[in-house]
Amino acid sequence: MVSKINDSQLVQLLEATLFASERPLTTDDLTATVLADFQLSKKRLSQALKQLQQDYQGRGIELVETATGYRFQTKSEWSDYLARLWPERSPRYSRAVLETLALIAYRQPITRGEIEAVRGVTVSSQIIRTLLDRGWVKVVGHKDVPGRPGLYATTAEFLNYFGLKSLSALPALTEFSAQAAMTLDSAALLNTVAMTEETS
Repeated sequence: MVSKINDSQLVQLLEATLFASERPLTTDDLTATVLADFQLSKKRLSQALKQLQQDYQGRGIELVETATGYRFQTKSEWSDYLARLWPERSPRYSRAVLETLALIAYRQPITRGEIEAVRGVTVSSQIIRTLLDRGWVKVVGHKDVPGRPGLYATTAEFLNYFGLKSLSALPALTEFSAQAAMTLDSAALLNTVAMTEETS
C-alpha cells in the first residue's frame, strides 16, 4: 500500500473502485473507504473524477453521476445489441404504468386523483403498487383536502435507474422528439409523457 498517491494513481484507484462496486458511490463513500488513507481535497477528487470521465469519452462505457453517486454504465446506443446477452427480457411496463410514472415525475408531488384528472381514466391500485414496489415512487405527504389523499413523488432509485443526477436533468417537454436514441424504458417513459402533456 502507498502512503501518498499521485494524480495518475488516484484516477486508477477510482477506476478500479467504481468498476468493482455493485452500486453507485458518492464522493463521501469514496473518501470514507478506499481513499481513507489519503488526505484529499474535494477539488482534487472532483478533478480526478472528471479526468476519468474524459478518459472514457468515445468508448463503449461511460462514467456517469446519478442521484446516488458515480457509476460505470454501458452507453445507451449499444443497449439493443447488449440485450442479446440476456435472452430473458427485462420487465415491460404498460402504457398506463409509464404514463402514471411520467406524470409523477413531471408534476410531483401529485395525488392519484390529479393523475386521473390528467389521464382521463382511473388509475388502478395495481399501477401505484407496481411503482411503489419498483421503488420508483413514494408517498411524501398528504394533501390538505377532504380525505387527505397521498402525495406521490419520485425517489432516488427512479433517478438512478434512468441515469439522472436530479429532476432538473429530465428533458424539457419540448425535447421529447429528440429522445429516440434513449434506452427502451427511458424512451417509452419520455414518449408517453409527451403524448400525455399534448392531450392534457
